[in-house]
Amino acid sequence: MGRLILIPTPIGNLQDITLRAIEALKTVDGLLAEDTRVTGRLLQHLNLQVPMTAFHQANEHKVLDKVVARLQAGETLGMVTDAGTPGISDPGFLLVRAAIAAKIPVECLPGPTAIIPALVVSGLPNDRFCFEGFLPHKKGRQTKLKALAAEERTMVFYESPHRLVKTLTQMAEHFGTERPASVSREISKLYEETIRGSIAELIDHFTHHPVKGEFVIVVGGA
Repeated sequence: MGRLILIPTPIGNLQDITLRAIEALKTVDGLLAEDTRVTGRLLQHLNLQVPMTAFHQANEHKVLDKVVARLQAGETLGMVTDAGTPGISDPGFLLVRAAIAAKIPVECLPGPTAIIPALVVSGLPNDRFCFEGFLPHKKGRQTKLKALAAEERTMVFYESPHRLVKTLTQMAEHFGTERPASVSREISKLYEETIRGSIAELIDHFTHHPVKGEFVIVVGGA
């Protein structure tokens, strides 16, 4: 019986990779990668050569059984996504569930994720929080925001550049324009920044400034 190792990779600065992650990349029999081109650049940076298999949202249902069979045959496989920890708004959950059902050992190394840095630098309470990831694009979006309006814990969301202002505007409608919030972008990268204020102030800021990069929205609880 083999084992599955979830290996977090840097979300920006390549120096954020851990020594354990590097060691795991050296020892696995193969690597499941969300995008083999992105992972290939990381491996090249680390001067490593590891056989890769594409494992992403579009094909994970199709290749799941084959991957489990490889693990059952004794292979130790690593899993990486383009950035961060597998399974956090990225592929990973289906494989972990299937591996557990097949009684295959599963290990997840600690490492980079955008949630915690954005939460900590927001200045909002972080002793209790809920992570909502990406909101539904269409169906269920308004229902989700309405349900979260009464959430007392600090809330953390992921958002893409082209939806940022729209999402903040919808949050203002459901949470109120004066609800405290922060928006962090490009965490650990060259142009990292966090903008804090009321939701109304954040809408005004990002309406008048270029919206580029990857974003984490942190909103104070009710």
